[in-house]
Amino acid sequence: MTIKDRQTISVALCTYNGAAYLPAQWQSLVDQTRLPDEVIVSDDCSTDGTIDLLHQLAAEAPFPVRISINPKQLGFNKNFEKVLSLCSGDLIFICDQDDYWFPEKIGTMEAYINQHPDAQLAFCDAWVTDEDLKERQQRFWNWVRFDTEAQTRWSEGEMMEVMLDGNRVMGCATVIRRPFLEKVLPIPSEIPGYIYDGWIGLMGAAYNAIQFIDQPLQLYRTHVRQQVGIRQSKPGKRIRLRDRFLRQRELKLAPLQKKQSQLATINRLLTERVAPDAPGMELLRRRLSHFTMRSSLPTNRFNRVHPVLRSLRQGNYNRYADAAANWYAPYLAVLGDILE
Repeated sequence: MTIKDRQTISVALCTYNGAAYLPAQWQSLVDQTRLPDEVIVSDDCSTDGTIDLLHQLAAEAPFPVRISINPKQLGFNKNFEKVLSLCSGDLIFICDQDDYWFPEKIGTMEAYINQHPDAQLAFCDAWVTDEDLKERQQRFWNWVRFDTEAQTRWSEGEMMEVMLDGNRVMGCATVIRRPFLEKVLPIPSEIPGYIYDGWIGLMGAAYNAIQFIDQPLQLYRTHVRQQVGIRQSKPGKRIRLRDRFLRQRELKLAPLQKKQSQLATINRLLTERVAPDAPGMELLRRRLSHFTMRSSLPTNRFNRVHPVLRSLRQGNYNRYADAAANWYAPYLAVLGDILE
């Protein structure tokens, strides 16, 4: 790498009552083959000795450390917003207090983003592990269903489609070019269905500017005290075919209206920051249009036929079906929309 190619690296670390786990994460930063040029810490009113521990670790660190302590608690979304705003590096790595980075993480991700100049941010995979960082349970991407099919769609430019199926971007596995923060920050207070890292992913997807690195470069610790973690969603109540035609129409429309409201809010938030011709915005508007149609179909069944069949011909019922659903699920949805 030439001097011109070398970029400065910031690590943006948020802490809150993390004294039990912070030493392992900090040591993994110290052991990086490519050391950061600065570590910026924002503590969100810890009461367990985390602040004293941070000062002890900073005194012996092989890189500059800046510690900021919030006068009042911000919560994880706004705490990450703050710490990102304080970073001065060309590339910013988001860091949780309780994980463990493999020594090659910073170097590998720096090299990747330098080789992909159109990428404004990138994220890697991780091994999900236990509280003691001992048992590698599974890949994080398996947990969030970022499988081969989703990765292919992502690589073909359907980043927004994949993100709207559910967040695949883990903040602590992400590197961001600092200029892109002007688009990301401030982080909205409420993003239905997402938190700060989902917002970052949605912004990257709006511009088709986010790429993935198919390599687990860290351990993702799971424990009962973590502020933000992965949670397996509970399966929804099974709806039998008979029930589809006996239940009240309000019950059928409720999840569609909730989905439409979520998409409308995300569309509004992104429209405030993103040009309407950005590649991901067309995909978002198409999905929003489909769920607006489904959630507001007229009471008269005959008048439902045309909009439903038009959306079927456009491929929307298949496009927006759950990836784990049966092949006939889209057609059941069509029948339900017309007849229920």
